[in-house]
Amino acid sequence: MEVPSEGGSGAGASDETDGSSASDGCTPTGPGYVVCPAAPPAAPGEPTAPVVVTVRDIASFRPAVPGNGMEPGGWAIEGLPANFVAAASVEVVSGMLLGQPADVRFTPVGYRWTHSDGAVVETATPGASWAALGQREFTATPTSHTYATSGEYTVGLAVVLRAEYRFAGSPWRSIAGTLSVAGEPQRVLVGEFDTVLTKGDCTANPSGPGC
Repeated sequence: MEVPSEGGSGAGASDETDGSSASDGCTPTGPGYVVCPAAPPAAPGEPTAPVVVTVRDIASFRPAVPGNGMEPGGWAIEGLPANFVAAASVEVVSGMLLGQPADVRFTPVGYRWTHSDGAVVETATPGASWAALGQREFTATPTSHTYATSGEYTVGLAVVLRAEYRFAGSPWRSIAGTLSVAGEPQRVLVGEFDTVLTKGDCTANPSGPGC
């Protein structure tokens, strides 16, 4: 929109603008005139007044509990890596926000495994199976952990989520901060692994030496 300044318009008008500047998105176009972009209209269903949404405001929007998996399933061998894999994905949850229907989109951005032996593993990825990684079993991965001694352990998983919201017809808008969602604790039994020399196949000859 082009508007004259308070100093008048046309010939003899003052070169001063109405106080708007380039930092306001306004551009002088001649003596006494500036062009200021019109404020964009609010999207349908979106509050016309500026709103600030925080993580606290979306407390009623509950993302799914992440899966806390591992391989081998529920057990590990002393001194060899066990591989842990989280199951979490982008999720949209609908509900009421500031008194209006809205959607909140949760995106996983971090993963933290806390082992009862004191170890903590943090990554930006959920991990993957040995087969998916093209690795042999009991080899180290970015999300694996090696238990030094036999025993019973637990491992907890927390997934860090980034959140965005939108009202009906509006674009996604970021929410400052992140939130953490915990998965069910995983129980891990760790034992020793012994190798013995046998003569032949123990399946075919179970009474053979070493079987």
